Amino acid sequence: MAVSGFEGFEKRLELHFSGDDPVFLNVGLRQISFDSLEQVLREVQCTVVSAVGNHYFDAYVLSESSLFVYPTKIIIKTCGTTQLLKSIPPLLHHALNLGLTLSYCRYTRGNFIFPLSQPFPHTSFHDEALYLENTLPNHLCFRKASVMPSNLPSHAWHVFSACDQNRLLPDFYTVEICMTELDRTLARKFFRRPGDGKSGDAAGKEMTELAGINKINPNALVCDFGFDPCGYSMNGIDGDRYSTIHVTPEDGYSYASFECVGSIYDDDGDGEDLVRMLKRAVQVFRPAKVSVSTTSASHRVWARVVGAMEPLGLKCRSCTADEFPAIGSVVFQTFTARRKKPVECGGCTR
Repeated sequence: MAVSGFEGFEKRLELHFSGDDPVFLNVGLRQISFDSLEQVLREVQCTVVSAVGNHYFDAYVLSESSLFVYPTKIIIKTCGTTQLLKSIPPLLHHALNLGLTLSYCRYTRGNFIFPLSQPFPHTSFHDEALYLENTLPNHLCFRKASVMPSNLPSHAWHVFSACDQNRLLPDFYTVEICMTELDRTLARKFFRRPGDGKSGDAAGKEMTELAGINKINPNALVCDFGFDPCGYSMNGIDGDRYSTIHVTPEDGYSYASFECVGSIYDDDGDGEDLVRMLKRAVQVFRPAKVSVSTTSASHRVWARVVGAMEPLGLKCRSCTADEFPAIGSVVFQTFTARRKKPVECGGCTR
């Protein structure tokens, strides 16, 4: 393990807003100017490198991960030594100017590979939770912070959620996959050739096709970027849904993440579409260790994860579940390719 390197594990912040004008809400947060978004990102210590949008939302590839802006919600995901939580005050300010009020906040992350390199307020989960407690408005009165453990010392899931008195469960789910110890040959696809003369956009497109990322969801419009000398990020947009991948390919601390969202009302029989997408994403990297966090008001979604992982030779090592305000269930599962006795993932510990 390297003494220090680039931190692949992301911090993820999701903010939901509400307002009184239904017509205004059709645009909402998407009215925040690009210059204003860049000012917010400067607080976080990152910037936009590529962007795409459709009728439903705008997706930005950042120098450190991704930003998604919907009319009434914002998702920011950043890696490295970014100070993600410092985006909250300016975002609340811009939302207030648009007549929007924060109704729900969720912050999640895995275990940092290099925790001692993180700046405040990300120096510990205690510091992060305290910062959130002091920064969020008082009307978000239902709050919970928890660390969900696993049988893998390097993988745990940190969750903070807060919501107002409405406490309405969302009808969408989020699946977040964190992969470590990537296959070295596959990881090499995310290194650029020295002096290739290509832009980040052109290099990203080449990596997308070379690695087969464009086949994960063929219906998605992909916005990708290849970093110099190595590293990769992409956002995929498919209607009102996004997917995103981020890769830190260096040996010794290699890492990749895949995240996607969907509706709990999706009815495709046994969830074959989701299973197929998760399998394709993990096959791109063939990691030795995988953790999967599923956030949903439905228990059907997390049960499909095992069906995606086991055919790839990944065995379930632990499964933990917890309930959070305005989220429903968060289920955290870990998998490894090593030959150890697996646990039964039909039931999670709570």
